[in-house]
Amino acid sequence: MTRWAMVIDLRKCIGCETCKHVCNEMHETPHVGVRRRIINLRPLSKSDSKRLFFPIHCMHCEKPSCLDVCPTGATKKLPDGTVVVDSDRCMGCGSCILACPYEARSLLNQRVDFASAKKGGNNSHRKDDRIGTCTKCDFCHSIIERGSSKDVRPGTETDAIPLCVRYCIAEALYFGDLDDPSSEVSQLVRQNDTFRVREALGTQPSVYYIMDDRHE
Repeated sequence: MTRWAMVIDLRKCIGCETCKHVCNEMHETPHVGVRRRIINLRPLSKSDSKRLFFPIHCMHCEKPSCLDVCPTGATKKLPDGTVVVDSDRCMGCGSCILACPYEARSLLNQRVDFASAKKGGNNSHRKDDRIGTCTKCDFCHSIIERGSSKDVRPGTETDAIPLCVRYCIAEALYFGDLDDPSSEVSQLVRQNDTFRVREALGTQPSVYYIMDDRHE
């Protein structure tokens, strides 16, 4: 059974926000609907000059709190553990946004046609665009599916990994199958003292963090 997961090495993240901007650009998401955030945690003590940058997005929880509150069934958890939003069924009520303990969801107040904008367009809505639907990280599910259909193993080839992982200039992001003991993410979780955000809530996130011992 496949269970997609991400490992973020905070020792490597330099806070450049490349992952955030690539995500916005490639998914054509306006800044009002950011899928990723980079939190800049200033030095935690006067004796430590090192900053800590903390990327955060949908945690693709094993027990997502957003799932049961969705009145239309737009939020779905796939067999591989990825949590996605069906924009055709989302009515923009915001229930999932309130339920998410990670502030990882946003309402799209307006979809911008970036292709049109680059060509001097007027950023008008596309015919199939809707106002008020939810957006969030989906582990670039369409890319993973496309790679899998070509027998490219996600997490090992650039054509089958989330865009944030592919373009991270610090190589701080890793993606793969957590149920595969030989995968890089499995090895990183095994070999390092990792943590997950707000584990006490019982949501069982699929995003793991590695942090420098000095910041524990």
